[in-house]
Amino acid sequence: MEQKDFNRRDFIKLGGMSTLALTLASTGTATGLFSGNTAYAAKNDNAKLRFNQDGKFKIVQFNDTQDDERIDRRTIELMEKVLDAEKPDLVILNGDNISIGCETPTEMKQAMNNVVQPMEHREIKWAVTFGNHDEDSTPKTGLDEEDMLNVYISYKHNVNTRGPKDTTGTGNMNLLIKNSKGNKAAFNLWLLDSGRYAPKTIAGQDFSGYPTWDWIRFNQVSWYYETSKKIEQQWGRKVPSLVFIHIPLWEHRYMWFASVDERTADHHAKAVEKHSITGERNEDECPGPFNSGMFSAMLERGDVKGVFCGHDHINTYAGNYYGIMLGYAGSAGFGAYGLSGSEKNRLRGARVFHLDESTEEGLVDTHMVFAKDYGIDLTANDQSIDPAPLKEEKNKGKVNH
Repeated sequence: MEQKDFNRRDFIKLGGMSTLALTLASTGTATGLFSGNTAYAAKNDNAKLRFNQDGKFKIVQFNDTQDDERIDRRTIELMEKVLDAEKPDLVILNGDNISIGCETPTEMKQAMNNVVQPMEHREIKWAVTFGNHDEDSTPKTGLDEEDMLNVYISYKHNVNTRGPKDTTGTGNMNLLIKNSKGNKAAFNLWLLDSGRYAPKTIAGQDFSGYPTWDWIRFNQVSWYYETSKKIEQQWGRKVPSLVFIHIPLWEHRYMWFASVDERTADHHAKAVEKHSITGERNEDECPGPFNSGMFSAMLERGDVKGVFCGHDHINTYAGNYYGIMLGYAGSAGFGAYGLSGSEKNRLRGARVFHLDESTEEGLVDTHMVFAKDYGIDLTANDQSIDPAPLKEEKNKGKVNH
């Protein structure tokens, strides 16, 4: 998301920054919401994810790296230092991975290459979702999200698939993580494309006065619901899971104030206690104009333990909203907008997730880590660098840049 979008940069700074872990409460079981038993997920043959022998699994989420081929060097430094410190089993690049500024297909590939090299060099598995800015350079380069997904999939350690057909978006998918013995599904990840922007009009009515970002469409909600049922049928239980989307749900906004309409500091103070909220909120949440119904579907199914987004770069909070964690990862990209003035880069960071197969919920805790924790220069300036050359590895059918 861009800083110039709408008049919504009133930095209210409610609540304090926290890197404390959040513990997830349990959810209930569910009955059917949609008719039929057809699931539309493609089999993820290339993604062999498995808990470690100690029963643990760690995920790192990077959001909004959002730069062109001349990326700010500190974005790469942050990614590398987080990966070296945390040693995750999987990385999620959760949308707005690149942005406007690329003039040619080569420059666009270089921009993508910048943000995947930290994982490729360390042989860490990774996957992407798409945000509203990933196609900003498409008019000049001709590469759309389908083309970008093909580029990402060509890397050796990528675990994306192309997703179900006839479903809105690019690369909607789920990733099953087997237990340490490799004989059962212990956890599941949902990666959904939350789109770019709302259409100019629907039924002859424009969106003046409403948020104009996109939303999870009904066929995506249905795909999640039916695939979740299929997974339960296959493994004999609801497999606990996390959802990664770029654009937040309306429920993210409701949770901060524990209210739909009331939005005061007093309401937030009550929300902190009610929903165990930690972290900062420095800008209004920016969902699409419609509530997609995704939260209702997840509540019915009872398998999702958390939904994590980006999009709003200077929000880092997370909380427990009726048994489902809702949270942000902030922005990892030093070339993207941040806080105002000298504090611009204070919240650059990543979100870490700890999973444990021995627990019913799977998700043990999650917390933010920040660039400041690693001694990275936070000066509010531009430190862009030339891109690394692209190299194609022959004979393996994969790209090793």
